[in-house]
Amino acid sequence: MKIRSSEMVVSAVNRNQYPTEGIPEIALVGRSNVGKSSTINTLLNRRNFARTSQTPGKTRTINFFLINNEFYFVDLPGYGYAKIAKSEKEKWGTIMERYLQDREELCAIFLLVDIRHEPTNDDVMMYEWIKHFGYNCVVIATKADKISRGQYQKHMSIIRKKLQLDKDEKIIPISSLKKTGVEDVWNEIVNQYNQAGYEITID
Repeated sequence: MKIRSSEMVVSAVNRNQYPTEGIPEIALVGRSNVGKSSTINTLLNRRNFARTSQTPGKTRTINFFLINNEFYFVDLPGYGYAKIAKSEKEKWGTIMERYLQDREELCAIFLLVDIRHEPTNDDVMMYEWIKHFGYNCVVIATKADKISRGQYQKHMSIIRKKLQLDKDEKIIPISSLKKTGVEDVWNEIVNQYNQAGYEITID
């Protein structure tokens, strides 16, 4: 994928702050510290473009990144940080539900999980939310450099079983450190946009 331009357009909380041009979106979501910002930076071949919050679990905005003036990456707030208060968790739920409900521009959601560990109950809840709202889900297994390639299938089987993925739903391992899996993720991004009726330029 040739990235000609990438810019952060808006950090939104309320629906009236979302972009309104009708440009297609793919959202990325995962628990705090799963490597979501690193994954976005790796996909865009940029350093520190998507920045990690200094306080995990405190980011409560939806960040819209416009890529090549053609489509958005939407960085959804991280979840599952143990130290945040119940009121903060409720606020997170409200912000997420507001975005997921009837967002016509949203083509698919990429759910990020750590390949080394069985998905948490929060990951399962997020997957169920994605399906409840009717979106395609692709699982991105981050930190793939932390295990050997020979262990990939074992760990992906654990992820698939825990999330109870449909057989046609994909799990793509990616490593921000070694830059592996990047092309596979881009191919799936293009595939999801094509399924939604959009033609994205990839060269």
